[in-house]
Amino acid sequence: MDTPTARDNLLRSDILNAVAAQRDEAVAFLQALVREPSLLGQEASAQALMRQRFTQLGLAVQDVVIDDAALRAHPGYSPSIISYDGRRNVVGVHEPRLAPGQQSGRSLIFNGHIDVVPVGAERLWTRPPFEPWIDGDRLHGRGANDMKAGLVAYTMALQALHRLGLEPAARVTLQSVIEEECTGNGALACLMAGYTADAAIIPEPFDELLSAQLGVMWLTLDVYGVPVHAAVAQTGIGAIEFAQYLVGELRELEKRWNAPANRHPLYCQHEHPINFNLGRIEGGEWSSSVSTHCRVDLRLGFYPGVKPADVRAEVQALLQRAHAAHSAHASVSYEVSYHGFQAEGLVVDLQQPALQALMQAHQDIHGQPAMARASTATTDVRFFHLYGNIPSTCYGPRGANIHGVDEWVSIESMQQVAAVLALFMARWCGVQARKTHS
Repeated sequence: MDTPTARDNLLRSDILNAVAAQRDEAVAFLQALVREPSLLGQEASAQALMRQRFTQLGLAVQDVVIDDAALRAHPGYSPSIISYDGRRNVVGVHEPRLAPGQQSGRSLIFNGHIDVVPVGAERLWTRPPFEPWIDGDRLHGRGANDMKAGLVAYTMALQALHRLGLEPAARVTLQSVIEEECTGNGALACLMAGYTADAAIIPEPFDELLSAQLGVMWLTLDVYGVPVHAAVAQTGIGAIEFAQYLVGELRELEKRWNAPANRHPLYCQHEHPINFNLGRIEGGEWSSSVSTHCRVDLRLGFYPGVKPADVRAEVQALLQRAHAAHSAHASVSYEVSYHGFQAEGLVVDLQQPALQALMQAHQDIHGQPAMARASTATTDVRFFHLYGNIPSTCYGPRGANIHGVDEWVSIESMQQVAAVLALFMARWCGVQARKTHS
């Protein structure tokens, strides 16, 4: 008997088969993306591949220019790192063909970032980081997991429906954005350009549904000391040493925020949710001279519900107290500046219909319930959630070593995510017969 349940089970089976049939194509596409070193400011070649892919899928392809001046007034803006000249987001839009009187299904955005972080000391990698290699189920390379496999997954999800002669019965927007790794201004530009939907999913590498994420702030300390010859170093004040002192004081704030009594409820079980990362330090001028200047770049995490302005105020008050308490405060100075992330944290309501539908699709593909995860990082989902009023979460392939050495993604997990996204898209948006072009 043909019932809705039977038809849904058949669709699930067909989607799994369609995704399996395009495995080699998916792997080849991921390898091609990894080969493009889409570091900050170098995203164009990888974006060209995404533009080509969107075109192959029959989408209306659009470039979204990032107007830094226009973004600055938005509460989600983060101070840019480099110029946006020649740098673009790439968007592909599917519009349903509706018969007279036919109603569209619910619309959907798939968002993902094309940018990757620096590789660090390349000598530590087993192979060159932008030459992808496969070891069993693992595909290695910078950006493979964070998050080019996610981009592959959402394109293959749509293609799987096409292989079945189907297409979404609602608008589906695929976004490939820049600068997720430092500002999020790429995703913000898409939101401000008017792209909206009834739901949004970002296939970040969680293998779980995002239930919360921390706020993240980048700041720079410029410290100025009193230089003297190293032979009389005790008479000077080294900027490097004083910078270490200030960072040590910030570590005390980190400990305080991690204390059990001060934790956000969703982070009570985390071993160490708040991290103040000293990501970069540059200082000194000469081995035989006490350092004049030291620059320290830090990344601070903070709990959902805390405003970046309040974090800045607390940090600056702490630094002022630390400076005043130091015996050499009259001779040494510092400046604080903010660049990159000024990102607010959030809590996701997983009871929203779209996210319940995604969880059900996961269970139907995997045979077990989806897990939820409160992340100690930030993602672009904050723009949809906080400023777009769009039900949204992250859900993507499993892997490891993101931002580290020999980063990898599970090919099987990427395939499973593509199947989940395809099934979710079919249910959320509805499907109709795909128009073929002669």
